Amino acid sequence: MGTEYNSVPDMLRKNAATYKDRLALKYRKQSAFVTLTYSAYYERALMAARGLMKVGVKAGDRIAILSENRAGWVIADMGILCTGAFTVPIYPTNTPENIEYMINHSGAKIVFVSGKFQYSKLLKVRESIPGLDLVISFERFLGTPSLPVTTFYQLSEIDSPITPEEKKEIEAAIDNIRPADKLTIIYTSGTTGIPKGVMLSHNNILTNTRYLTEQSNAVDKNDILLSFLPLSHILERTAGYYMAIRNGALMAFADSIEKVPENMIDIRPTVMVSVPRLFEKIYHRIYENAHQMPAVKRALFHWAVEVGKKYVASTYIDKQPKALLNLKYSIADRLVFAKIRARFGGNMKLFCSGGAPLDKTINEFFWVIGIPIFEGYGLTETSPALSFNSFTHIRFGSVGVALESTEFKIAADGEILVKGPQVMLGYFNDPDATAEAIQDGWFKTGDIGHIEDDFIFITDRKKELIITAGGKNIAPQPVENELKMDKYVNSAFVYGDRKPYLTALIVPNLERLLEFAKEKHINYYDLDDLVMHEPVQRLFEQRLVEINSNLAPYETIKKFVLLAHDFSIEGGELTPTLKLRRKIIYEKYKHKIEDLYIDHTN
Repeated sequence: MGTEYNSVPDMLRKNAATYKDRLALKYRKQSAFVTLTYSAYYERALMAARGLMKVGVKAGDRIAILSENRAGWVIADMGILCTGAFTVPIYPTNTPENIEYMINHSGAKIVFVSGKFQYSKLLKVRESIPGLDLVISFERFLGTPSLPVTTFYQLSEIDSPITPEEKKEIEAAIDNIRPADKLTIIYTSGTTGIPKGVMLSHNNILTNTRYLTEQSNAVDKNDILLSFLPLSHILERTAGYYMAIRNGALMAFADSIEKVPENMIDIRPTVMVSVPRLFEKIYHRIYENAHQMPAVKRALFHWAVEVGKKYVASTYIDKQPKALLNLKYSIADRLVFAKIRARFGGNMKLFCSGGAPLDKTINEFFWVIGIPIFEGYGLTETSPALSFNSFTHIRFGSVGVALESTEFKIAADGEILVKGPQVMLGYFNDPDATAEAIQDGWFKTGDIGHIEDDFIFITDRKKELIITAGGKNIAPQPVENELKMDKYVNSAFVYGDRKPYLTALIVPNLERLLEFAKEKHINYYDLDDLVMHEPVQRLFEQRLVEINSNLAPYETIKKFVLLAHDFSIEGGELTPTLKLRRKIIYEKYKHKIEDLYIDHTN
């Protein structure tokens, strides 16, 4: 594996020497793309560290970053780490109240912000964050006397190259960092209450990137990783950012989540890290297009997919390739799949997926079209990767096999327990929560699952299990995935805790619904009006009959409500990594959900 590293900045220092003229970062400035080589990237990190040291930052200090993904994010992070301080990433979608909690709880004295919008959130809670001394902005704007702002360029003194003496002083600070030292405090997205500050060490991250690299053979110096998942999320930070540095790859920044399809064409990435929501959207879009093709082309598409499924099973799962099948697949690939891959820039080797369960059918489809998804499993508390699927070990529906030096155990109640070098140091300033989460060296994941032939299968979150009035334990996510596979459904939320049957909030697929309204000549005032129309209600009743036929009797959805607008981060129903916030959704739509149980007499 070559030289091992003592810390993350040590990894950048060594690889800046190994890969000095290779491109490390690519991002858009105004309308053109700008790149930084590994040696320039390291120089910029040293400049940031120099500026932080001048304003009094010392080892052990906490410094927050409140910004969307951009080159400044990773340069600031490296600058912070070079001083021996540690980074507190804050989601750019967080509310001022959440931000206030994280700054006060972590004791951060300095916050990096992307620009005026994030700064305005700090101003709103200025009185409640007395410990905050300085704001450093990636963009130039005027601050107020109550909360001084300096730009990242001013802090870094960008026009003054690092002198040999300054370099020596900063590198001495890097040499003082031990693998067991803290690297970051990441606040969990709080689907279940108050966010907890997860403390991860340099060793947690270094072992995770090392084992991911060795076991996946997914990333090397020729790769281009397109970054769009929030860097405040540990999946993107480890797999999309630190993995790139370990392997001398290029990290390119998407303009925004919405621009990812265009950026894929411009940047032509080879690897991307994502959450299932993106794959669901792409899958439905491809089938949407196929549905509109002339009959001959549509038949060709379906034939190619069937051939692809057999090919993937024989090549990767049974590991017994068949010559005739390979020939058929190469025809299917030339006629159908190569054209689909071109929409991803034409260079994509693979996707990594984590953060929530990925539907089996969607996962298999991506393998079929020649852009495999390596689905893995992990938590913020585990840096994050614990297991993943790869070219050598793939089982659809599973989250793969354990990473090296990682042990899994299933507790008596079905909860998954893990042990390994990636498990966190603990929760910041919360010894009780730490003692509750880690017992006898085993971390309690809060997930329910089982192990078959070394493959790990997750069935649900322990806290999210629905226990019906009849005593049945039901995992909502597989039922929601079943609903979302329907072409008329965009999102779904299943409810039924301590109730006699399951109900659902369903967000229709807007394009399909508008097409249906046009076909049936429905006159409607707005979307809220449209979803109440009888033909639309009848359509979804019919769809549910079909969906329910794939579910066990006690899992079937008896009643539903159609929502005209999708769940969103802004609306509070989704976490920044697009997971459903169940409590908030229930509270928000409580009257609609409870109305579905009114007629029922026990």
